[in-house]
Amino acid sequence: MTPTETFPGVEIWRGGVNTWDCDEMGHMNVRFYVTRAMEGLAGLAAELGLPHAFSPWANATLMVREQHIRFLREAHAGAALHMLGGVMAISETEARVLQLLVHTATGQLAATFQTTIAHVTPREGEAFPWPRIVHERASALKVEPPDQARARSLDLSPFAPTASLARAEALNLKRIGLGALSPTDCDVFGRMRMEQFIGRVSDGIGAFIGPFRDIVVAHAEPRPARVGGAVLEYRLVQLAWPRAGDRVELRSGLVGTEGSAMRVVHWMLDPTTGQPWGTSEAVAVTFDLDARRVAPISDAARAELGKAAVKGLAL
Repeated sequence: MTPTETFPGVEIWRGGVNTWDCDEMGHMNVRFYVTRAMEGLAGLAAELGLPHAFSPWANATLMVREQHIRFLREAHAGAALHMLGGVMAISETEARVLQLLVHTATGQLAATFQTTIAHVTPREGEAFPWPRIVHERASALKVEPPDQARARSLDLSPFAPTASLARAEALNLKRIGLGALSPTDCDVFGRMRMEQFIGRVSDGIGAFIGPFRDIVVAHAEPRPARVGGAVLEYRLVQLAWPRAGDRVELRSGLVGTEGSAMRVVHWMLDPTTGQPWGTSEAVAVTFDLDARRVAPISDAARAELGKAAVKGLAL
């Protein structure tokens, strides 16, 4: 067991896992990890001297530009969790913060988040400089990410987005979601809540990745009796923020395989304009539900999956 005290940061959230937070895999769904991260971000904002950053009357708020997540251990109904947070780097208008979701009973990490945030006007979302108090408190909250929080299989380098509806059609990416945002899908400023992107991917992922899981199982020795899926790592980038009434379309494609994992890309698009709301890349595995472990990808399965990979697909 790793003692909690060895992890950096101050406590910014504490709670647990409800039965309704869990999905068909029996563990907390990815959308609720992000929900906790956003609650934790409000706690970190308060530590930085912005206690009302997410209130309707705020003069400034925090907007997520990008988030890197590593899912390290399952969280089941009834599990007690808490979150630690700190600042890795800060510039004139942005900061990169660390959030560590910890299993309270064992002191082990459940998930880690590296989140890039911008200091913006609440309604227009225009970036402007941090106040002096934030820089002063950020110095006291400076942290270095533990090895478990660092990117493992994903490249976090800057990139030029390639997502668009026209390109999705050209690459024959599968539509896994289509709908519109309701007021309850949005925050107090009218923008889509952060967990909506990853949550809507989760809602539609079954039909997309199910055939790929079947390939893994068909070539596995021994063959798992019951399988599901799990995500190990995620990079989510917000390019624009839809509001209540805006439509969203999710398109997905397989990039390839690496070890026992599949790399997939998901685009959230505006079906009216064809422009992207956001883009993401994930590392996913086939999960043996009885053994509660990853099902390996055999050479035969890898070759078959390679035929379905989309050449040129990227963020």
